[in-house]
Order: sequence, then structure tokens, then C-alpha cells
Amino acid sequence: MQFEKLGAFYLGKVYDPRRSETRADLLLYDSKDLTTHGLIVGMTGSGKTGLSTVLLEEALLDGVPALVIDPKGDMANLLLRFTDLSPESFAAWIDPSEASRRGVTPEELARDEAARWERGLSAWGQSKERLGMLERAGSVQIFTPGSASGRPLALLRSFECPSEDARSNPDAIGKRVETTVSALLGLAGIEGDPMTSREHILLSNLVEHAWSKGETTSLEELVRASVDPPFGRLGAMDLETFFPAKERLSLATRLNSLLASTAFASWLQGEPLDVSRLLRDDDGRPCLSVLYIAHLSDAERMFFVTLFLEEVIGWMRGQEGTGSLRAILYMDEVFGFFPPVAAPPSKAPMLTLLKQARAFGLGVVLATQNPVDLDYKGLSNIGTWFLGRLQTARDR
Repeated sequence: MQFEKLGAFYLGKVYDPRRSETRADLLLYDSKDLTTHGLIVGMTGSGKTGLSTVLLEEALLDGVPALVIDPKGDMANLLLRFTDLSPESFAAWIDPSEASRRGVTPEELARDEAARWERGLSAWGQSKERLGMLERAGSVQIFTPGSASGRPLALLRSFECPSEDARSNPDAIGKRVETTVSALLGLAGIEGDPMTSREHILLSNLVEHAWSKGETTSLEELVRASVDPPFGRLGAMDLETFFPAKERLSLATRLNSLLASTAFASWLQGEPLDVSRLLRDDDGRPCLSVLYIAHLSDAERMFFVTLFLEEVIGWMRGQEGTGSLRAILYMDEVFGFFPPVAAPPSKAPMLTLLKQARAFGLGVVLATQNPVDLDYKGLSNIGTWFLGRLQTARDR
């Protein structure tokens, strides 16, 4: 097949808008271009999810793994693979009420759907053999942080101490501490400005103190250390003047309530957050790892996305430089996580990835409904824009 070329993603065929027809010319995207990142933008119904699915599946066929942050819940459909296109495969997904409205049995509707899918895929050169290739190329796995409905991730088991090489860069470590503590305080319902908040300054110093000694800390240890810190001064002031013990106890109580909550227990259980294991299975095959967070509250989503992006940065900086595409970080519905004016905790690590990930072969792909949802400095670092329908003059 003419689109089975290593490093070329088959995205469809060229459409001629003047003649309103699809031409025979194939649209092949050079995967190397994705190292300068991508943006998929357009109103609801303009095909963002479909294009994202195709892009990720083509990457998997090329042996390129992907991390998929899924705030809305659409990307779990990557698991729906009907490799044999048999009616039996479709039967489990048939709505009996839909069959009844059409005046057919569920079995007949499953047969019709299987035939329709086979015709549609064949028209685009997608044979059963290629579906089998996709199945063999790698796996799709669904992780559900904060829930045991899928594969839970133990996000709060510990605040892992960065490697010695990473700790040699104080600016990077300072930024990681800042975003991690901001996300934690947000989850606890505490607004903490890194420059003025005593809560933020205390927790940041506690994390930095542990990491400076090469030690991993945990939320439990932060709760205890908030009451009895291992240092007596913060800046030029003694600790008791800057942040009295009674008020430190109030902070520790807030954090402990978070830790003691039964709803919070799932954040402490499951597989450790290891980016390398998310990208490759035990056999070394590439994975599409979907981080499903549609079930979380806004504060929990922000907390997870921030910590996860920091983990990706840590993994990235441990890789050798390359000019080819090593992996993809895809985020669906990025609205609110990378805004143009506000500065949520997720913004700083996302901008770091857009500025630095190219050197390590990590392509970042963001999807949103409106280009004005995103910070302009991020947009200026994105080399490929996939444009769907833009309804307003401001978006255009």
C-alpha cells in the first residue's frame, strides 16, 4: 500500500473545496514534523476527535507510543477495535431500542453496521489486514486516577525525588516544586500564591529540604513536617514569627482531612506513576495510554494534569536528544489548562514542554474548540495547525 511508509502518517485524502470533491491524492503527514508539536482546533462536530484518533493510531502503526490526557472521556474509544469486522463484534454495542425503531432485530442491525463499516473503511484503503496490523502493533490501556473503575494510578503515594542530574538544575527543580505545591494546595481548597502565601512557602521549603538530601517525601510526611518543620527559619525571619505553630497546625489539619477522606483513598492505590511503563509494555511494544479524568472534579483534574506533566518533564530530561519522533503527548479539550491570561498550575509545565520537548523527540498535540483558549507563547511554539470549522471572526 502506498501509504505504508515509515515516518508517514496516513490522514486521509486531499479534498478540493472548489469542486467539492475528494481527490485520489493521499494526505501523508511527516511524523518528524510533529516534534514541533501540533494543534487541532475547531468547533464541536468539526472532526477533532476523529483526526486525533487517526493520528494516534497511525503513530502506533509506526511504533510511536502516546500519552493521552482525556478530560472529556472521548478518547477511551481508542479501545474499540473491530479487527475482524464481524457482526458478532458489533452485537455487544448495538442499542436494542435503536434496532426496534428501525424495525429490525439487534442481530440484523449488527450485521448492517458491520457491513457499513467494512464498506466505509475499504473506501479509504483500510483493509482487515491493516486493522490486524494495528492490533499487533501495540496496546491501548485506560488509567483512571482517583478511581478504581479502570487501572488506578497511585499519584499521591509519594513526591518522588528527582534524579541527581535533575537536581543539578536548581531553576528546573524550583519550578517543579512550585507547580507541585500549587496543585496540592488547590486540591485542598487553599489559594496559594508562590510569592506571598505562607502555606505555599512552607510546603515548598519542606519539599526542597527533602529533595536536597536526595530523599523522597510523601503527603503524610508533609502533614507531620508542617507541624514540626526540620528548620527554624524561613528567609530572614524565625519560623514562629513568620508562620506561628497554631496556624501551621490549621494547615496540617486541612491536608490531613484530605488524606483521611475515604474518597481520597483511591489516589493512594494502584500502579506507580511511571512514564516509561505508560509508553511501553513489558514486551517493549508501544502503548496508547489513555489517562481518563472525566470523572474528577475541576480541582482534581488540575492537580492530576499538573503532576503528570511534571512527571513527563522529568522523564523527558532523562532521554537522549533525537531529531525523530520518540513519543506523543496528546491532550484533548485543553481549555482551562493553558489559558492566555490566568496562570493555573498546569500552565508552566505545559509551556516548558512546548519549548523544550522538541530536542528529545516528544511531540505535544493539543485539541480545543477555540484558538483563543490557549496562551499565545504556546501557540507560537506549535508548528502544525489542523484547522476545523472556526465559527467566529475572533477565532478566525
